Amino acid sequence: MNPLTLKAPAKLNLSLRVLGKRPDGFHEIDTLMVKLPALADELTFTPAAEFAFHCDDPTIPGDAQNLVVKAVRAFESATGTQAKVSVSLKKIIPHGAGLGGGSSDAATTLLGINQLHGHPLGVAALHDLAATLGSDIPFFLSAGASRCTGRGERIEPVPSPPVLRVLLLKPSFSVPTPDAYGRWQDSLELPGIRYTPQNLTDISLRNDLERPVFQKHRFLAELKQWLLERRETTAALMSGSGSTVFAVLNPDADAQALAAAARAELDPTLWCWSGTTENRD
Repeated sequence: MNPLTLKAPAKLNLSLRVLGKRPDGFHEIDTLMVKLPALADELTFTPAAEFAFHCDDPTIPGDAQNLVVKAVRAFESATGTQAKVSVSLKKIIPHGAGLGGGSSDAATTLLGINQLHGHPLGVAALHDLAATLGSDIPFFLSAGASRCTGRGERIEPVPSPPVLRVLLLKPSFSVPTPDAYGRWQDSLELPGIRYTPQNLTDISLRNDLERPVFQKHRFLAELKQWLLERRETTAALMSGSGSTVFAVLNPDADAQALAAAARAELDPTLWCWSGTTENRD
C-alpha cells in the first residue's frame, strides 16, 4: 500500500457571533467559515506495524494531547480496529492563530485513516466522531463554506462567498480559545476601535470575540485599526479567537508591500501570509 498525502487547509471566520453561554459550559455561536486552500498543513499516512506520529515542528506536542493522536485513538475506538499507520505532519499553519490548524489536522487524519482502512465509517459517523474531538473539526470534513451553529459542530453548507484576496498577520503570541470565551461576557470595548459590522457585497464581517481578546491583547486592536486605515484594505477582522488579524485587500493592493509596512511600523516579527479564500461554486 502506497503512502497517502492529504492537505489540511486553514480557515477564516468571516462572521462570528457569540449568542450566550450554554448549560454544558460551551458558548452558543453562529459563524460563517471559509477555507484557505493555499494555506495548509500536510499529512502523510504510511502503512506501519503499529501507530506512530511525527511532527516537524518541535513545539507541537506529539503525545496523547495532540489532536492527530486523539483522532486516531477515537477512530480505533469507534471501529474496533487498530490503526497500523505512521502519520507525519508537516506544519505550515501557525499554532494558536485562530486559523483552525489543529482542528483541520484532526479532520484530515480521520479522513485519511478511514480511507486507508476501507471506509468503515460513513459521512454521518465521521461527523459525529469529529464533533466529540472539537467544535471546529466537523467543518473540515467537507469542502466549501459553511454556517456553523451550536458550539460550532452543527454544519450547514452554504454557497461560497465571492473570492476574497486577504493578508493574514499574526504576532508571535497566541490566544488560547478558552480564555477568549471565558472573558467574553464581562468584556468591554476599547475606545477608538471599530467593532461594528463591515459590510461587503454579500457578507457582513463581524467577530464578537474581538471585544474580550482586544481588551487583553491591545496590540491586536491596534493592528486591526492600522489595517482599516490603510488604502490597500477594504476591511479587517480578527479570525476566530485570534491571534491572527486579516485584511480584505482592494483589487490593486500590493500584499507584500502592506506586509512589509506592517512589520516596519508595528512588529518586525509578524508572521504574514497572503492569498485567496476558497470558492467551490
